[in-house]
Amino acid sequence: MKKLIKNYKMSLVLLLSVVIGGFLGVILGPKAGILEPFGQIYLNLIFTLIVPLVFFGVTSSIANMGAINRLGKILIGIGIIFAITALLSGILAFISALLFNPLQGIEAGAIQKILAQAGGEMDINSQKLSLAQQLVKTITVGDFFELFSRNNMLQLIVFSVILGIAVALVGDKANNVKDLLNSGSEIIMKMINILMYYAPIGLGCYFATIVGQLGTQILEGYLKVFALYLILSIVYYFIFFSIYAYISAGREGFVVFWKNVIPPTIIALATCSSAASIPANLAATKKIGVPDDIAETVIPIGVNTHKDGSVIGGVLKVIFLFVLFGKEYDSLPMLLSILLVSFLVGAVMGAIPGGGMIGEMLIISIYGFPPEALPVIAVISTIIDAPATVLNSTGNTVCTMLAARFVDGKQWLNEAKEPKKPEKIKISA
Repeated sequence: MKKLIKNYKMSLVLLLSVVIGGFLGVILGPKAGILEPFGQIYLNLIFTLIVPLVFFGVTSSIANMGAINRLGKILIGIGIIFAITALLSGILAFISALLFNPLQGIEAGAIQKILAQAGGEMDINSQKLSLAQQLVKTITVGDFFELFSRNNMLQLIVFSVILGIAVALVGDKANNVKDLLNSGSEIIMKMINILMYYAPIGLGCYFATIVGQLGTQILEGYLKVFALYLILSIVYYFIFFSIYAYISAGREGFVVFWKNVIPPTIIALATCSSAASIPANLAATKKIGVPDDIAETVIPIGVNTHKDGSVIGGVLKVIFLFVLFGKEYDSLPMLLSILLVSFLVGAVMGAIPGGGMIGEMLIISIYGFPPEALPVIAVISTIIDAPATVLNSTGNTVCTMLAARFVDGKQWLNEAKEPKKPEKIKISA
C-alpha cells in the first residue's frame, strides 16, 4: 500500500488540488477570481520553459540514438505494428467520442471568455488556406527566430529532429554539442521538477477561477471523460488485445497470452510506469514463448514508442477542446487530422523527455487554441494516467507476439515449444 501511494503521490496531490480548487470555486463563485494571479504565475512559468524543453528534449533524444540504423532495421517490423495498433486505438476513441459526447451541456462561450480574459488569443476561424499552403505553414516558419515561440511547436519539433539527426550523423566530432544538448535537457527537466512543487497551488487556483465562473459544469466534464476513457480501456484491453493475440498465433496464442499477462498488468497499474514494468513484460514474453531477440527489442522500444493508451487520451484531449470552443470535428478531414495529431502526441512525443507537456502544447499550437488551455487538458493526463499505463505497457507484450508472427511466420509459437535437437558430435577416426 505504501508503494502504491508513493508511486501515485504526485498524481494524487494534483488531483486533490483540482478538487480543492473546484470546491473553492463552487463556494466563492465569481469571487474566486482573486485567486487567478496565482494560477497565471504557474502558467507563465510553464510557458517560458516550453520552448527550451522542446528544443533540448527532442534534439538530444535524436542525437543520442547513435545507431540511427535501428530506425531501418528494427522499426520496419514493429513500427508497422505500433502504427496499426495506435491507429485502431485512435479510431475507437474518435467513434466513441462521436457517440458519447463527454461535454454535452457545457457552455462553450463561457470557457472561451474565461480563457480570453486570461490573456489567450484564439483564431480558430482564420482565413482558409490551400492544402499546400497549410502544410508549409504547419511545419515551417519564415525566419529562425520564429521557431522560438510557443505558437510554433510543430515547426520547432521539425527543426529539432533535423538538428538531432545531423548531430548523430557527424558522430564523435559532435560530442561536445551532444553533451551540451544532454546537459540542457537535464537542466530543463530539473526546472520542470522544481516547478512541480508549485503546480498544486497554481493548478488549484486556476481551476477555482474557472469553476467559480462556470459552476460545476467543467468538473462534470472531467468525470465524463474519465468514465469514457475507463470504458474504452476495458474494451481495448479485453477485446483488442484478444484479437491481437489470436492474430499472432490463433487460439493457442489467445490462451497463452491471457495466461501470462496479468502480472505485468498489475505492476503497470501499481507503478503507473511502463519502464518499471519492463522486467514483468520480459518474464511474461519468455513464458509465452516469444523469441528472446524479438522480446528484448520490442519491449524496450515499446516503452517509449508504443502508446495506444496515450493515443486514446490524445483524441479525447483534442475533442475536449473542440467541444469547449465550439469547433466542429465530425468530418473525415478532421478525423484524419485528429488521428495524426493524437499519434504524434501519444506515440512520438512519448519518446521525448517531458513529451506529455510538449504534446499538449502541440495540440494547442496546431489547432490555434489559446495557451491558457494547457492546464485544462493537462488534468486529463493526470486522471487517465493509470489505465493509460496499463494499455501502453501491457500492449507491449501482445505486440511482441505480433512481431514474432511478422518475423518468424504463423508457426512461431509451435516452433518455440519444440525442444531443440542436440547437435550430433562427429568423432574423427
